[in-house]
Amino acid sequence: MQIVLIEGDGIGPEVTQAACRVVAAANVKVDWVKAAAGIPAAEQFGEPLPEETLEMIRRYRVALKGPCTTPVGKGYRSINVRLRQGLELFASVRPVNTLPGIKTPYEKVDLIVVRENTEGLYAGLEHEVVPGVVESVRLITRPAAERIVRFAFELARHRGRRMVTFCHKADVMRLSDGLFLECARQVADDYPFIRFEEKPIDNVCLEMALDPSEFDVLVMENLFGDVISDLAAGLVGPAGPGGGLGLVPGANYGTRFAVFEAVHGSAPDIAGKGVANPIAVIRSAAMMLEYVGRGDAGARIEAAVMKALKVGIGLTRDLGGDGNTNTLTEQIIKHLAV
Repeated sequence: MQIVLIEGDGIGPEVTQAACRVVAAANVKVDWVKAAAGIPAAEQFGEPLPEETLEMIRRYRVALKGPCTTPVGKGYRSINVRLRQGLELFASVRPVNTLPGIKTPYEKVDLIVVRENTEGLYAGLEHEVVPGVVESVRLITRPAAERIVRFAFELARHRGRRMVTFCHKADVMRLSDGLFLECARQVADDYPFIRFEEKPIDNVCLEMALDPSEFDVLVMENLFGDVISDLAAGLVGPAGPGGGLGLVPGANYGTRFAVFEAVHGSAPDIAGKGVANPIAVIRSAAMMLEYVGRGDAGARIEAAVMKALKVGIGLTRDLGGDGNTNTLTEQIIKHLAV
């Protein structure tokens, strides 16, 4: 089985190599096809996301990706946005659940954030009207809105989920979110056996802070999904910088291609020190194995991660331990063998 591996930059090479070790320990034979993205690609090709990388994913259909640095307010455009649009990876899926051994104010969190990946403000349609005035276009189309809501309902149906919550701001953005909400209601009619609710995005944020266990599957447009998925990760992670971003997996699905990635940043301040937490990308690799028909191995990896967290040996510093990338990876591999 051939799968594209994008190591990324910063801590990307360290955490993706940890994931490759765990996949091998789960007795899944993968021929990793390396492709470049991020700072190394920009230095080598003059382009942070070379067309060759996109073509490689189109050829092999599936990729595991490490984090890539995105300059803030300057430099090149987000690699993740370009990757999702270039491959029409219209659905971002982030499962968020309470984890053993991680102390948080919340219990019994088990939700999935489904985010439309290709439109909204992240469509990148912006220009300077006159000096000092910039206009950004928030793009919402009926086909994309219907597609992502149907994806959320199908995901709920296949995973035995009880409810889909559509998050919007239709009271303010009456045309764009009004169209999205109309599409959501129409699609929901096709799934009478799954509860459907619609909530303003600000209400969702408030209710998540009060009791996130009330949510199941949430679906929303691009910018809202970016914010809510990180907020949700913070609900299940340890206190401190990064919160749960080092623990939560992520996937981007299209009709033909899929890219699985950790949701955290490239953390250049700790790059090369061997102390990065690899769990997010390891769990993303488990989701990838489910996608390619090796759900048995993916489930074993997920269970091994849970055991490693529960036992608490060799954990990285962000998880309250004194271990490093290698010790945590070794613990996960050890529990795979049990």
